[in-house]
Amino acid sequence: MKPKVLILSLLALLTLAIDYLAELRNGYFDSKVYYGAIHYWFRGDGGMVYDWLRPGTPYGFTYPPFAGLVMSPMAMLPFGAVVVIAVIATVLTTALLVWWFAGPLLKRMPGPLWFAFGVACCAALVFEPVRETITFGQVNTLLLTLVAGDMLFGVARGRRWAGAGIGLATAIKLTPGVFILYLLITKRWRAAGVATGTAAAATLLGGAVFPNESREFWTSALWDTNRVGVLSFLSNQSERGFLARLPIAQVESKVWLACVLVTLAFWIYRVRTEPADVMGGLALTGVVGCLVSPVTWIHHCVWLMPALVRCVDTGLSRPDRRLVYLAGSAYLLMTSHLAWLWEKGPRPPLYILGGNIYVYFSLALLAWTPLVAPRPLTRPDTAPAEMSAACQRSGAG
Repeated sequence: MKPKVLILSLLALLTLAIDYLAELRNGYFDSKVYYGAIHYWFRGDGGMVYDWLRPGTPYGFTYPPFAGLVMSPMAMLPFGAVVVIAVIATVLTTALLVWWFAGPLLKRMPGPLWFAFGVACCAALVFEPVRETITFGQVNTLLLTLVAGDMLFGVARGRRWAGAGIGLATAIKLTPGVFILYLLITKRWRAAGVATGTAAAATLLGGAVFPNESREFWTSALWDTNRVGVLSFLSNQSERGFLARLPIAQVESKVWLACVLVTLAFWIYRVRTEPADVMGGLALTGVVGCLVSPVTWIHHCVWLMPALVRCVDTGLSRPDRRLVYLAGSAYLLMTSHLAWLWEKGPRPPLYILGGNIYVYFSLALLAWTPLVAPRPLTRPDTAPAEMSAACQRSGAG
């Protein structure tokens, strides 16, 4: 068997294995919620999408009406087709993200590029947040692709449309809105305006088509935390989830607010030290979004991928390998499923450590993910000579 065929076969088998595990573990739970809500909304008795709850659970549709408009084709498809499309989309977007984030690193690796890329894709699919995205039938890698594509090919290159992808992702799910804040604090005013305008236009479109649903979402459904789950559940690996698992119920919300302010202040300090490093900004903003959100399920932690890759890429180019060790240990422990040993409840004292693995590594990545200054087009010591030579060749000077 040819090596390329072998890698493709391994990717296909890995996808099928994760798909099989989906039925055993999460059973495409979130896709079933989306599917049931959209069918109820578009093909039911005319009820409002936020009235529908999955039978036997408190879980319902938690996204803005514009997201429902984007998902409306589900109403015409059988559930099996929705699952197939979701799995294929997650695998393809994961491969695309691997190429965007790790492409320069992979090109420096010994051996054929296609082999390194295939291995990296396998490693990304095994990463627990990506696995959980597949087994829940979630949209995380699709949103990350929208934002990352915008940041790397729009914002980094100063395109006129920069910010559109961030705005669209924010209109679908509110949490990517933290990237609009990133654009503001790095003084990318035009991109911030495009992102805000895109998000507002998409939201107004949803409001124009579904005025009652929009009113219900912004005044009621958005604030109903019971629709998304219990904050103290182990899968909530945000700072709020960490605090909710501590015996401080009376002051939890106040402590959480203080933690959010401190975390955001430190993030602002970090991204402003090297605002030209867009990939670094993407990495740090993805991390801070996971930390400060009230609910960050483990499958949401696909937003940590840029930071992990940046640590490995930078660490391998330096004599100091501590960044590689940080990213490697984070990847291994996150992928190991170790945190779920504490799913049934507290088992002190290790519960505080093992039950918050993602939180601790997110804080470490926020602190130590490196920012890199862009390389100058020419070395300062040679620039005048090169400019003089160019002028002589052109007949100027």
